[in-house]
Amino acid sequence: MTDSNSQLYKAAFEKLPIEKQNRILSVARTEFADNGFENTSIQQIAKKSGISVGAVYKYFENKEALFAAVVQEGLSSLENFLLEMSSSEDDILLKAEKIIRELLVYSRKHPEIIKIYCSLTTGGNTEFLNELSQRIEAVSASIYTRAISVAQETGDVRKDINPAFFAFLLDSILMMLQFSAVCPYYQERFFIYTGQQAPESDEQIVQQTLMFLKAAFNFK
Repeated sequence: MTDSNSQLYKAAFEKLPIEKQNRILSVARTEFADNGFENTSIQQIAKKSGISVGAVYKYFENKEALFAAVVQEGLSSLENFLLEMSSSEDDILLKAEKIIRELLVYSRKHPEIIKIYCSLTTGGNTEFLNELSQRIEAVSASIYTRAISVAQETGDVRKDINPAFFAFLLDSILMMLQFSAVCPYYQERFFIYTGQQAPESDEQIVQQTLMFLKAAFNFK
């Protein structure tokens, strides 16, 4: 478990063997991805994890805390990668290429996390879920805005572009690519627009996206 998750679970959970921690989180991740937050019950998760309902509440304050732990655990490695990329000395286009490739690989490796995040973006969620999605968005907004600002200073990006708005557009593109990799609705959208199923190889997606970014945002 990562330090960032320590506030999301109780001390009793941290004392469990890693295998049991992973089993509980894996079951919860699958249930939330398949059924959504509202339609997933602690009873379902407990039964499929081989533990009692009381044990779940011994480890987590409530369903919201368990859900947040699942999401944070799933996204922590991706956030670390983005932070590393934002502080690298690569030019902005190379950073973009590495991020696109990593996001596509991550999406196919962790489809349940992407499906969960996709459900958070559809609206109509509880105040808790909206706050959670906003916290997640704030991370990428900060990382992308800073990277773009640095690129303007080095001359890789035109200076008359608003970095925050640029970051919003960039993140929107990247988010759609992630959803198109694993979410049925967005996979169908990909087919409608391109006339083909999402290719098994990511190379076409990477190159076409880079061409668009270079042309639209005037990368040096």
